[in-house]
Order: sequence, then structure tokens, then C-alpha cells
Amino acid sequence: MKVKVFSLNGEPIEEIMLPKVFQTPFRPDLIKRAVIASWTHRIQPQGRDPLAGKRRVTENIGKGRGMARVERIKTSPRFAAFVPFARGGRRTHPPKVEKVIWEGINKKEKKLALMSAIAATANYDLVRARGHVIDSIPQVPLVVENELEKVYRTAQTREIFKKLGIWEDIERAKRNTKVRAGRGKMRGRRYKKAKGPLIVVAKNEGIVQGARNHPGVDVVVVDNLGVELLAPGAHPGRLTIWTKGAIERLREFYG
Repeated sequence: MKVKVFSLNGEPIEEIMLPKVFQTPFRPDLIKRAVIASWTHRIQPQGRDPLAGKRRVTENIGKGRGMARVERIKTSPRFAAFVPFARGGRRTHPPKVEKVIWEGINKKEKKLALMSAIAATANYDLVRARGHVIDSIPQVPLVVENELEKVYRTAQTREIFKKLGIWEDIERAKRNTKVRAGRGKMRGRRYKKAKGPLIVVAKNEGIVQGARNHPGVDVVVVDNLGVELLAPGAHPGRLTIWTKGAIERLREFYG
């Protein structure tokens, strides 16, 4: 499939052939498995010492003393100990070391999931179904000349995004930033932010500094491309802007 390459002014300057990876069959099942595996591999396994809260010499004093019949230390003032609800006692159901937290995925399945997620970025219906505003975008996937990689000022990237037609989607991401409900807002997760466009480049020559301040925008070097970036929340079809160099790099990877 041939696509146009656009300049920073939003004008087509040439045509290129997309790599075969963009013809990969759509596999939402593998994409979801790969994203979940990526989530779980960021969790640090934890557990408790089996004897935590149990290193006390206690006894059950029996009934008839006007006190609850729980384990108590043998010396005065006979505080409750050992039981889950006592000060310094054990936990009721502590995390166990042997619990399996990580989700695994085979190497070939992970590679196929990445290829399928890349192909999903070229599906107009999937990109629209994900909620992106793409009415002003000339084509999906959007391929831009390599000069985009050298833009390092936020004001410049703003004007470029307006000319390429993706600024409306960035404004959508800004409008959909909300304060999280519940106690999670007190634990470093105060805001829920929508995902906007993803910019994939062959190498970073300043574009990370120029685009990172825009709401919902992520920038990644094609060598570090992952399923979670292409399908946030396991929902494929993210609006993706590719530089010409990134497309050529994909051709080296996948033929």
C-alpha cells in the first residue's frame, strides 16, 4: 500500500510503499495479552515473613476473668498479642511470596502482537472507534518527513500539529483530563489523562523536548516501540504519526 509523505506545512511531497508489517492480521486477543504482561512485569513481587507478628510468648487465660479470651502476653499488663486485631499482632491474610503475579507471553506471540498493533494504527475505522478526532487528518497512517525529528520547541510543534490536522485530537485529550475518584487521588494518581497522538521517530534530535508538554502526546524511538504505547489500555488503533525514517526502520525489522 502506497501512502503520501507530508511536509511540516501539511503538504504532500512524495509517496512511499508501506512495509509488509502493516498487512498483519488484526489480533486483539494477543494485543490484550501482551499489554497485560507489560503491566504485570512492573509489579514487584512481595510477601511477609511467616513468623511476622508471632514472635511473642503468649497464653490463653481462659474464661471467668472479665477479659476477652484472646492470646495475651504472660507478664503484666497482659496486653493482647499474636491475634490479627491486636497491636503488634500478625496480619489476617498477608501477601504470600509464592503467589504468581507476573503474566507470561511467548516470544513469538509477543512479536505478533506488536506487529498487529502496528497494523492497527493504519486502520481508519479502528482509530476512529478508539475516540480520536481524525476529521482534519489527510490520511491514516500519517507519515511526515524526517525534519519533524529536529523540532525542539513546543511553540513550533503546536503550529506543525495544527497544519497536520492533529491538534483537535490533542485538545480532546486536554478536555478529558479528570480528577480520579476515591482515595487513589491521594497516592500519586490524582489525574486520569486521556491518550492523544503517538509520534514514532527514527531517532530523537529534539522532538521529545518539543512535543512532551502537549497533553496526551507520547514520543518514542521506533527501536523502543511497544504494544502498550500502540494500544493503551489494550485498545488498539491509536492515532500514530510516523516519520519517514521510522517507516524505513520498520522495513529493516520486518521486511
